[in-house]
Amino acid sequence: MLTVFLSLLVGYSLYAAEAPGGSISSDKEFYENVDTFYDPNFDYSRFLGRVTDRDPSGNIIKVSSENKNTKLFQAGDVLVFNVSALTNRDACTAYVRDVEKDFFVLSVKDFYPCWGNDDYFRRGTQLNFVAPILSQRVKDASMYRVLLMKRKRDFMRQLNDINHFIWSYDQLRVQRAAEFDRKIVEMQKERSLALDRLAAQKRENIHLQKELIYRMDKLDKDIEFQRVEKVELLRDRWAEDLNLGHPVENRPQEMKSKYRKATN
Repeated sequence: MLTVFLSLLVGYSLYAAEAPGGSISSDKEFYENVDTFYDPNFDYSRFLGRVTDRDPSGNIIKVSSENKNTKLFQAGDVLVFNVSALTNRDACTAYVRDVEKDFFVLSVKDFYPCWGNDDYFRRGTQLNFVAPILSQRVKDASMYRVLLMKRKRDFMRQLNDINHFIWSYDQLRVQRAAEFDRKIVEMQKERSLALDRLAAQKRENIHLQKELIYRMDKLDKDIEFQRVEKVELLRDRWAEDLNLGHPVENRPQEMKSKYRKATN
C-alpha cells in the first residue's frame, strides 16, 4: 500500500513539474533536462574482471566484474583481455557465451598469447578487458533509457489524469447530475409552454370553427337565394288550378239576399 502511495505521489510530482509553467513543459525541454548518465569522453570499452570459475576443459571461464555495464553483453560478442600481472604479453580473444547478474561466461580458444602454457590459469586472476562493442551498447542503452523515461512520463501523466478523475468522482457526479437537472427543468418549462400554446391554439381554432360554420351557412342561404331558374309555361293553368276535385261550379253562384222573404 505504501509503495502504491509513493508511486502515485511521484507521478503527481512529475506531472506537476511537467505541467505548463513547470520545469519541463515540452519534449524538447525534457530531452534537454533529462540525465542520461552517459559521458561521451569516458571510455566504456575498458573494464576489469576476475575469473571465478573454469570448466574442466579449461576453455570456458566465468568472470565477475564490478562494472554493471557487462549486463549489456550478448551471446556472440567479441572482446579481448590481458592478465593484469602480465601486461607485457599479447591479448587473448574471447567470445561471450552467457550473461548473468554480475557475471558473464566467456569462451577462450587459446590462452597462450596472454598467459602461456607454463602455468595453470588460476581462478581469481584479474583480467583487463577491452570490448568496443560494449561502448556502443552503453551509448545505445543511454539513448533507449531516455525514450523509456519519456514513455514513463507519458504513463505518469495518464495515471495522474485517471487518479484525478477517481478522486474527484463524487464532485463530478454531483456536477453532472446538476447539469441534467437544469436541463430537465428547462425541458419541463418548454413542455409547459408548448402545452399552453397548444391549448390556446385549440381555443382559437374552436372559435374560428364556429365562425366559419356560421359564415358557410349564411353563404349557403345566399347561394340558394341567388339561384336563377328558367320557367317556361306552355298553357294557362288557371282553370286547372281551380279544379281541386271538389263538386263546385266553375262559374260564380248567384248572389243571395241576406234578408229572407217573409213567409205566409
